[in-house]
Amino acid sequence: MNERIKELAEQAGYTKDMFGIGHWDMPECKKFAKLIVQECLNQCYNNGMNDSIYEGQLKAASYIEQYFGVKE
Repeated sequence: MNERIKELAEQAGYTKDMFGIGHWDMPECKKFAKLIVQECLNQCYNNGMNDSIYEGQLKAASYIEQYFGVKE
């Protein structure tokens, strides 16, 4: 995952605690963000495989992976 996840977490209201540790750095939060992005990728990869826009879905999934820095 990349800095964009951190930025989105801050927009969602995650803040730093009194020790200066960002709650977005908690393993559970990072895992949750990764699972959401992965679910979006799964929708691109697994739905509509027989329709005419499937190539576009694969391209979109690739862009999402690059944007969020997701690797399986």
